Parts: sequence; C-alpha cells; structure tokens
Amino acid sequence: MDFVGFTLRNNLFVAPMAGVTDRPFRQLCKKMGAGLAVSEMVTSNSLLYGSAKTLRRANHSGEVAPISVQIAGADPQMMADAARHNVDNGAQIIDINMGCPAKKVCNVMAGSALMQDEPQVGRILDAVVAAVPNTPVTLKFRTGWNVANKNAPVIARIAENAGVRAVAIHGRTRCQQYTGEAEYDTIALVKTLVKIPVIANGDITTPEKARLVLDKTGADGLMIGRAAQGRPWLFREIEHYLASGEKLPPAPVAEIHAILLAHLEDLYAFYGLETGVKVARKHISWYTKGLVGSAAFRKVMNTLPSVALQRQAVDEFFLRYAEEHTHLRYGENTEEGLLT
Repeated sequence: MDFVGFTLRNNLFVAPMAGVTDRPFRQLCKKMGAGLAVSEMVTSNSLLYGSAKTLRRANHSGEVAPISVQIAGADPQMMADAARHNVDNGAQIIDINMGCPAKKVCNVMAGSALMQDEPQVGRILDAVVAAVPNTPVTLKFRTGWNVANKNAPVIARIAENAGVRAVAIHGRTRCQQYTGEAEYDTIALVKTLVKIPVIANGDITTPEKARLVLDKTGADGLMIGRAAQGRPWLFREIEHYLASGEKLPPAPVAEIHAILLAHLEDLYAFYGLETGVKVARKHISWYTKGLVGSAAFRKVMNTLPSVALQRQAVDEFFLRYAEEHTHLRYGENTEEGLLT
C-alpha cells in the first residue's frame, strides 16, 4: 500500500493503545503481518519530554520504518512544538489523537473531547501541519462526541483542508467508549467526502470481519487494536484472507508458545526485569484469555515476582497444553470467553 509517501506491505494498521503499543508490541505486530504500527500516545507537554514514560514511548530504536508517533494535547502551539520535537527524534509520521475517550484525557479537552470544538480542531491541525511541513500528519478520531453529534464528516473535511494526509476513524462515539458494536456507515460517508486515505477502526476481530468492513466502508485500510492483544498473528491471518479469500490454518500451540516467549524477552530487555515482569503479566493474560483451563494459570501467574518464575509458569502451561491440544481451544463461558 502507498501511504502518505511510504510503501507498506499491506493496508493493515496497529491502533495506538496506551500501555500496549510499546516498541516490543509494535515490532511483533509488524513481524506478524501489520503494515504500520502507531506508537502509544505521547504528551504534548514539554515538561514531560524527559520523563521515563515519555522517553520509553518515544523509543523507536531498531524499529522497522516508517515510524509513526501519536501526540495528544489541546493547545495548538504545544502540539506544534511536540510534533517538531518528535520529528527531530526520529518520527517519520505524526499522528494526532482526537479519539481517546479516557476521562483524564477528555477532562483537559484533549483526545476525543476536541470533537466538541471544531474551530479548535482546525487550529491544532493547521499548527501541526505548518510545524512539520516535510513530515506527513495523520489524524485519528471517532464518529462524534455522542450519538446526537456525529460530526466525523465535518472533522474529516477540516483535516483534509488543513493538509492532513490521512484519517483513521473508530466507529464509535466518545460516549460509547468501547461498549456496544462499532458502526461503519459514518466511516463509509466520510470516505465519499474526502480524497485522502480513510482507515476504518473498530471491532475488526477476524479475517471475515476485515473483509466485511472494507466492503461496507470502502476504506483504504483497516486499523486493529484490542483484537490484536495476545493475538498478534491476527494480522497475518487477515493479510492472507484478503489476498486469497482463504483462511490460514490455526497456528499450532508450539508456535504460539514461541511467539509469547520471544515477546516476553523483548519486554524484559525494554523495561528492565522488575518493570518487565509487571508489564508482561497483562500480555500473558491476553495470550491465554479464553483458553480452556487457563483461569487458574492466570491467577497464579499474576502473583509470580520474578522473570525466572514467570518463564517457568509460561513454559509449563504451554507444554502441558500442547500435550492435550494441537491448536488453541477457547471456552464459551464469561470467565473464559475470548476478548473481542
């Protein structure tokens, strides 16, 4: 796919997710078939540029290009400064967050709260595009603030007029958070109104759903977030299905085990052993969530204090699982249900 001046392997994007899309996860998703992975949201507050969290989020060492960094804030000048700062530190695409529904973000009129102030949206986009004239700027937002105010078409046209090169739209309003089902009619409407690429996001959980969303919206690409947590191989499954119309066979348990172990080693190296163990817990939980018999494992695993014990627990679980099953098997009750 040709995307804002870069050639991508396909039209599948990893959605930026705070606390999830760190460098190890982005690299893994790209390896497993994603065309582009957008970084976690980085603050536009210059006072925090040197904080450990911000430095980690802006760490792209060894990452496959293009490097897309998402910035968040509500002040045009601060956003412009943040764009320049990140470009100076390796960003090749600047993505602007107007989709985050978190209260702590919306309470300072950033994230999806900005959709309530269309003139301010224009001022921010104008400032950022002008600040980095040689770097493509993209924008992620939602269908609107609430069901009565679905102004995504207006925001998309503001973005295009400001020189934004592509938009990604989550098929929910801010007030919906992540509840209910994503709707794609608004995304389809936006696609008819602008000439820049439109990326569809929301509830893309299977290869078949990916095909349906592309057909329904006419979008240029798909952005996948929560469904890839603990399932990074979803990107290669979708890539294969879109290209061939056929589904890949399920990955064997032994391969999933190896993917998880490699992911854990990257997390330990990236965060250090103490923090790495803590961060790894949620990823292990995602990899095993919904698997028959995994609830007891997760309960114990979340109490293990060291890398050695964590590795041992993962090995024992997957080796035992592989003796009983060739492929992953998911339960259907609430506790064991697969996150979508």
